[in-house]
Amino acid sequence: MGIYSDSFKTIILINYVTMKIVSPCVSVCVTEPITGFCYGCARTEEEKQAWKNPETKEKWKKEQLSVLKSRMSGFQLKAFTQSYNYKKKSGTSLIKEARLNLDRN
Repeated sequence: MGIYSDSFKTIILINYVTMKIVSPCVSVCVTEPITGFCYGCARTEEEKQAWKNPETKEKWKKEQLSVLKSRMSGFQLKAFTQSYNYKKKSGTSLIKEARLNLDRN
């Protein structure tokens, strides 16, 4: 196990070692005003707070991922799935990665 200078890779390494469920935030963070669901991850503000709470169990988070995906369809579900899978591997969402690349150039 090596030490990574990239903080995102360090986060993933920590998540892998501790087996924590990665937050479903994919860096879209805009709430749909009628349903109250985030366009990116389909969470409510209350659910976002629960994810941040250190007392929230991993079992709840795993179940919540299924609930969130059930709220999505079409391109939203496809985009979320791609970005979330990328985030689990790299430590950052596709959108955040694109923003970081723009800032570097």
